[in-house]
Amino acid sequence: MKGRPREFSASAPGKVNLHLGVGEARRDGYHELVTVFQAVQRRETVRLLVDPALETSAEGTVVQGMSTFFGVAEPEEDIDGPANLAWRAVDAVVAEYRRRYPGAALALPRVKVVVEKDVFVAGGMAGGSADAAAALVAANDYLGSYGRAPLEEDALVRLARSLGADVPFCLVGGTALGTGRGDELVEMLARGQYHWVFVNPRVGLPTGEAFSLLDDLRHDNPAFLPRLDTSALSRALLSADPEQLARALHNDLEPAAVRMRPQLAALLRRTGELGLRAIVSGSGPTVAVLCRDDNHTAEVLSGVRDGFPGYEAFATTGPAPGAQLLAGTT
Repeated sequence: MKGRPREFSASAPGKVNLHLGVGEARRDGYHELVTVFQAVQRRETVRLLVDPALETSAEGTVVQGMSTFFGVAEPEEDIDGPANLAWRAVDAVVAEYRRRYPGAALALPRVKVVVEKDVFVAGGMAGGSADAAAALVAANDYLGSYGRAPLEEDALVRLARSLGADVPFCLVGGTALGTGRGDELVEMLARGQYHWVFVNPRVGLPTGEAFSLLDDLRHDNPAFLPRLDTSALSRALLSADPEQLARALHNDLEPAAVRMRPQLAALLRRTGELGLRAIVSGSGPTVAVLCRDDNHTAEVLSGVRDGFPGYEAFATTGPAPGAQLLAGTT
């Protein structure tokens, strides 16, 4: 296995929840969800840099280290360690490979994981899940290059589900209905291309706390009952009409997010005036603004940057493909 250094690279998309209906809490600590994901063309890139001079035993991780390069605001904490989803994804593929081919992978070359992060960190757009999905695909290519059949798609989806509820969707992309934890996916037909502006107010908003607060709000106000019917959204996606889609967007978690971070109210109000509709993306704090077309997107982005100069914002489109290998890897 000695030889020149090699690289295996893949990218995966961030997401927006066009519909997020939150049901009852489950015994496993998750909530029952009915959600519609759309992948957007804002992608995370994961590169596995293989050092053939360094080998690992059958028991150890093949990852020798990790570096993240940020195209968005960098978090205060160091995220480059074994708990990172990209690192864990590489380990998961290697463990599956060793289970299938005992004795065939006793001296795998070690790799360094390099992440190019362009999706907001902890923003409700599944950036970490996209890292995991891209790492699964890159690691599968890396291991498949050593003379054994790479893992099939079903196996990658199973590993994705073990890593996090959003990872399977980032793996498959497109537009999909998610149930259960959000990881039981059925592809949905979406005609046309949709234009988005995403705005990150750069305030923390823990996902678990948002779900807990929503549970509390429901005890006091029947207006916060779950909305689990996606039929209006499905019709809107078939229409290819962004104005119809705007009317169908919904997020059960939005009231909790606004209660936790009151500055979101002004952001939603103003971006809703600029665009066709603004909603909290996932559990937040990112706000997703649906636009009419490229020209409208540029106007909205300019208005956001003028009105909220301390916030991050970018424009992109959806739906986008799921995790895929990058051309030119060796």
